[in-house]
Amino acid sequence: MVPRIYHIPVCPFSQRVEILLALKGISDAIRFEVVDITRPRDANLLALSRGTTALPIMDLGNGRVIKESLVILQYVEEAFDARPVARRDPWERSVERFLISREGPFTMSGYLFVMNRDRARTDALREAHLAHWRWLNAELGHFNPGGTFLFDDFGLVEAVYTPMFMRFWFLDYYEGFDLPEGEDYDRARRWRDACLAHPAVQQVSREEIIKLYYDYAVGVGNGALPEGRQKSSFAFSPHWRERPWPPRDKYDRIADDAELGLMA
Repeated sequence: MVPRIYHIPVCPFSQRVEILLALKGISDAIRFEVVDITRPRDANLLALSRGTTALPIMDLGNGRVIKESLVILQYVEEAFDARPVARRDPWERSVERFLISREGPFTMSGYLFVMNRDRARTDALREAHLAHWRWLNAELGHFNPGGTFLFDDFGLVEAVYTPMFMRFWFLDYYEGFDLPEGEDYDRARRWRDACLAHPAVQQVSREEIIKLYYDYAVGVGNGALPEGRQKSSFAFSPHWRERPWPPRDKYDRIADDAELGLMA
């Protein structure tokens, strides 16, 4: 059986696996099944996940299911003999694990920032997110000050972080956020920009993310409906390419279905 990964549209966590497979040159080794999170979970999928709804999950067949994206990523790296992406040297591998250990708080800071609708909290949330960038800047500057990536090329750490850099396009769109100029951010900016330009990460576009993640910008995620709405911004239809760009004024109002192009 070809392994399957069940995931939501433009899921950053499953994109990590897509990036890893692309780096290994085996993109067809796993089948990706998109789940419509705006509808109740299929009974067969709930059986596979043992009742949980978090995605992605990886089905290896014969009752073997793997949860959590970083665990799935590690399995793929170890199970497929194609080009290794994780570092082979034990010291370098420990550095990878060290930076990956901070990805969760980094990601959370960005999502809390974009989902906030209280202007009084905006500056504090911006600063909290910037603090994570300063940490990344310092660590990259320590381990590879003159380089672009953590090591000599795009690797496992980059595969973990880059999908989040892409989702944080919504911070630029809805919050006008970018990294400030200066030595506290310059090394991290060089890394981020090189990651975003890498050919292995082009599974999704900025437009797709901005349109599908609109509901996050008004404080609602995972397919739930904002107040006064009948359809989620994650709905499959109409296709995101057929929709207008969403309004940026997330603090003042919630756009209705018609304004978002969600009416059939």
